[in-house]
Amino acid sequence: MAGRVAGTVVFDLDGTLADTSADLIAAANACFQARGLGALLDPVADALIAFHGGRAMLRAGYARLPADTLLPPGAEEQDYPRLLDHYATGIAVHTRLYPGTEAALEQLATDGHLLAVCTNKPAALAEILLRELGIRDRFAAMIGADTLPVRKPDPRPYAAAVHGAGGEVARSFLVGDTETDRKTAAAAGVRVALVAFGPEGEALTRLRPEAMLAHYDELPALAAHWLGA
Repeated sequence: MAGRVAGTVVFDLDGTLADTSADLIAAANACFQARGLGALLDPVADALIAFHGGRAMLRAGYARLPADTLLPPGAEEQDYPRLLDHYATGIAVHTRLYPGTEAALEQLATDGHLLAVCTNKPAALAEILLRELGIRDRFAAMIGADTLPVRKPDPRPYAAAVHGAGGEVARSFLVGDTETDRKTAAAAGVRVALVAFGPEGEALTRLRPEAMLAHYDELPALAAHWLGA
């Protein structure tokens, strides 16, 4: 139909496009080690904690300390910016795109869909990571945690990502990996596809998303079905 606005596919970043958990946990452990506490988080066993954010990792580590361990007042506020600094210098040491990501992005673009990122990662770090992974130029818009005064699951960052890419919210959907993404899509009034290959795996079916992706190979067909090719 003439004048029809292209459909937009919006992606979360951590746990959706790439497995960033090991580098995130390394940054948190660097903060703990600087205090002489050792590495309190395990890069495999604690992968899910990493996707809840820097502060969540710090709190999880502090909670594992013996009861008689005294932390100075404001330890979290002191360590959080240090964590971000550590992470910025080692942002793509272990991080890898999930299988099929690049091919799916290429096919979506070939099919005429607009692409954007909406993440709760600080925008500057998200920009660095997307460039390091070699996929920044695939996205017409990128909205981070601090781009607006609010973050997901508020729907405004999602709408900003869609509009920034040149699309319309009514012809868009979100690809994510967490309950936050499910809530964001619901608040924005759009559908969500959650990835089964992310940190929570098939357990995300409990959130009753409109679709679950077992592999990125499935995404272009889903986008064609939901948005039209």
